[in-house]
Amino acid sequence: MTGTHDWALQKALVTALSAHAPLTGLLGGPHLYDRVPPHAALPYVTLGDGTWRDWSTGTESGVEHELRLHVWARDGGRRTIRAIADAIHSCLHDADLALESGHLVNLRFVSARILTDPDGRTWHGVLDYRAVTEDI
Repeated sequence: MTGTHDWALQKALVTALSAHAPLTGLLGGPHLYDRVPPHAALPYVTLGDGTWRDWSTGTESGVEHELRLHVWARDGGRRTIRAIADAIHSCLHDADLALESGHLVNLRFVSARILTDPDGRTWHGVLDYRAVTEDI
């Protein structure tokens, strides 16, 4: 499948989040992972599963992306998860990110939830976003 711009969108998200001072301040650095390295210190953010589907019109080729980010923390519980989620939101919601291929039409927050991990000590936030890209 060509024209999805999924990789370009992921790279732009990682670049934006890694450079967002309010987020990196809460995380103690740019702790944003596709794969979590062994012994990574909490808190951190991971890229979750995503889906994409055709969003083309009669004249334009487009793709709708469902994006998921996970926030992991222990100290501070829900309060820490909410603070990190707010920092992510301030960085991504309605962001005008430049993609190396394609064009980002919009990027919008969809939903969030906070869970307690089965270990009873770790808090887990799940943030869902929706993006639309098109060929240029």
